[in-house]
Amino acid sequence: MDNHNELLIERELYLENGVHIGTQSQNADMEDYIFHVKKNGLAILDLDTTDKQIRSVANTLRKYPEDEIVVVGRKDEAYQPIKTFSEEIGTKTINGRFMPGTFTNPQSDNFMEPEIVVVTDPEEDKQAVKEASDVDIPVIAIADSGNSLENIDKVIAANNKGEKALATVLYLLADQIKGESEPLGANMEDFTSQPIQVDEEEAAEA
Repeated sequence: MDNHNELLIERELYLENGVHIGTQSQNADMEDYIFHVKKNGLAILDLDTTDKQIRSVANTLRKYPEDEIVVVGRKDEAYQPIKTFSEEIGTKTINGRFMPGTFTNPQSDNFMEPEIVVVTDPEEDKQAVKEASDVDIPVIAIADSGNSLENIDKVIAANNKGEKALATVLYLLADQIKGESEPLGANMEDFTSQPIQVDEEEAAEA
């Protein structure tokens, strides 16, 4: 796993879980991370870049106390991946609606002051991104091809619309944070509410 000439998992597994699948909209901020755009306008993300970004983000997060990291995800698809990631690493989570003032209003019942924030979608989680930026908390984002990277300090370019893709990214991120000396207690399937299975037709179309 430490050999940077190899991907963290087989390329086929990245493809099967749709990590590379972008959207039919492309934001200029994401241009460097797009491998190509299909005739139908669907962007395909560069898995080699994604893989390197997972390693880089893991190195960054390793520098912070686990309970000073907050992982945010508003969408239902992010719920199980975030839950399992938190259980494995010991981070705090905000699953579902992000209450305004969570990072900026000390009077709020939900107030917290993390040292770093991870969001699973810069658009869906834009309130968390804005508040973190307002109080100078660095933000890491899992960003799709159509996402803006405004106020994002570090990015993992990946499909953030599908649960299997988010599960794959957060499983690999957790695995890299833990390192070989402390293997994860969970496997990749534990990061998703649905069994991860091979979809050969979907992979072949990619």
